[in-house]
Amino acid sequence: MFRKYGLLGILMILFAELNFLLKIEPFARWYFPIIWIGYILVIDALVYRIKQRSLLTRRLHEFLVLALISAVFWWIFEFINFQVGNWHYVNPSGSTSLANGIIMATLSFATVLPAVVETLHLLEAMHTWKRVHYRKHLHITPYLLHGMILCGIVCFLLVFVIPTLAFPLVWLAFFLLLDPLNYMHGIPSIIGHLHQGRWRFVLQLGLAGLICGFFWEFWNYWAIVKWNYTIPYVGFLKIFEMPILGYLGYPPFALELYAMWHFVRSLHLPLPKKGIV
Repeated sequence: MFRKYGLLGILMILFAELNFLLKIEPFARWYFPIIWIGYILVIDALVYRIKQRSLLTRRLHEFLVLALISAVFWWIFEFINFQVGNWHYVNPSGSTSLANGIIMATLSFATVLPAVVETLHLLEAMHTWKRVHYRKHLHITPYLLHGMILCGIVCFLLVFVIPTLAFPLVWLAFFLLLDPLNYMHGIPSIIGHLHQGRWRFVLQLGLAGLICGFFWEFWNYWAIVKWNYTIPYVGFLKIFEMPILGYLGYPPFALELYAMWHFVRSLHLPLPKKGIV
C-alpha cells in the first residue's frame, strides 16, 4: 500500500514545479523545502510499499535527528564556501528578513541528508546491483588509516590555502579524516564496508548521492531563489547550472555525509543507538 503522505509529497512536488511558472509568493521563494520534503515523503512511501517499513513509519525520532544533523552539516559547508567561493545565491532574501532567511536556509539544509538516506533505502529495497558479487576485501592496515587521516588534514589545509586549485578536495576532506577514525572506534565506516566486501552498499550510497545531486540541480535551474557556480578551470559544459564534471562530486559527497553522520554518533550525544544508514 502506498502511504497517504506519499500522495501529499507528489502534490508538493507538482505544486512547486507549477509555481516555477506562476511564481506565487512566498511559496516560490520557499520552493526548496517544499519540493524536497515532498521528495522525501514520496521516496519514504515507496520504501514502505516495498518493505512494509520505513524511516517515517518506524523510526520517526531518528529521522528528525537526521534532519537536525543535516542542517548542521550543510552550515559547515556554507562556512567553507565563504573561503572557497564555488557557489553563490541569486535572490537569496528579497524582502525576507535576515531571521526568516536563516530559518528558510536551515529548513532547506535539513532535507539534504534525509534525502540521500531515503534514496539509499529505496535503492536497497529495489535490490539495485543485486547481481554484483565482487567479494574482494579491502586490506586495512595502520598505514592506510593514518595515511587517510593525514590526507584529510592536508586536503583541509589546501582548500583554505589555495582554494582556486584545491576546491574539489572539500568533498573528500571530511571523508578521509573521519572515516578511518570511525573504523578505529568500531563505528560503521565506508572502509569497514569494503573490508567486509560490501562493495554493493558503497555503490548504492554513491548512486544515491548522484541521484539527489541531479534533482538538486534540476529543480534549482528553474527556481527564483537559486545558486550559481563559479568553478575555476572546469566550469564548462553545464547541465542545468552545474558543470558536467561537477556531478562527479556527488558520489564522494554521499560518502562524506556517511562518515560525518557516524562520527557525530560516536561522540556519545543523545542520538539513535542504531545507525540509520
